[in-house]
Amino acid sequence: MKFAIYAQNYKPIYKNIVDKIVFALQEHQAEIIFENDFYNLLNENKVLNFTCQTFSSHNDIADDTNFFISIGGDGTLLRAANFVKSKNIPIVGINAGRLGFLANVQQEAISALIPLLFSNQYTLSRRTLLQLNAPNHAINSFNVNFALNEITVTRKNTTSMITVDTYINDEFLATYWADGIIISTPTGSTGYSLSCGGPIITPDSNCLVITPIAPHNLTTRPLIINDRSKIRMKISSREAHFLLSLDSEMATVSTDSEIEIALANHTVNMVEFPSVTFLRTLRSKLLWGEDKRN
Repeated sequence: MKFAIYAQNYKPIYKNIVDKIVFALQEHQAEIIFENDFYNLLNENKVLNFTCQTFSSHNDIADDTNFFISIGGDGTLLRAANFVKSKNIPIVGINAGRLGFLANVQQEAISALIPLLFSNQYTLSRRTLLQLNAPNHAINSFNVNFALNEITVTRKNTTSMITVDTYINDEFLATYWADGIIISTPTGSTGYSLSCGGPIITPDSNCLVITPIAPHNLTTRPLIINDRSKIRMKISSREAHFLLSLDSEMATVSTDSEIEIALANHTVNMVEFPSVTFLRTLRSKLLWGEDKRN
């Protein structure tokens, strides 16, 4: 079996994580390839005692790669999705960050869970993606034209609100007077949308959520819609530009621009172990089980 391993940077805590991963994979004679920059950082810090192949882009990863291991937080895993793109390589998220809804394999569980990949003791959680249709200069500002968590429009360099005329399947929905609008997938419902009052949505739900950011009209609330809907937004502002973001990437776009958001044609597969399900993660991360009545 072949495994690709990626992290955005190197921290001292990563040595223990990489040691556990490599030991578990080598015990099963797996082939290992590291992302090139991360591989160089590991060698600089004398973490590895062997040489292996590396990759630098989506094109460098062979289609027969069995799993892609992401080490870090949820932000790292979002970037991991950029490497995988439409190859359908399952992603395993090792949590070296803080909260970790996507990267939900804890460090102390690595030795127990990684071997389960070789005995098929896991399931795949299919995560939908959002695709952006916008002016070319905006799309060209991003490395990829899809988002796993959310696509967001927000104000730029101003304390004034922006105005967002919003349409669903070409039917007018509302004009949002707000700091911005979040269009979130079920995966992203535990991210920015949640902090702005949006609902938590299970990953297998076929829906999207529109969440306003600090809306001026107090009757404006998050709205769940079918994920086959096309969302069109026209943004205006007192300023000349607004900010458009796809997950962790951001671009500046001129006001009076129209953007359209729809479901992407491909999905991302997340590995889910029996002991690390979405509902278990909710109870653990949000401390739902801490109620003394339980």
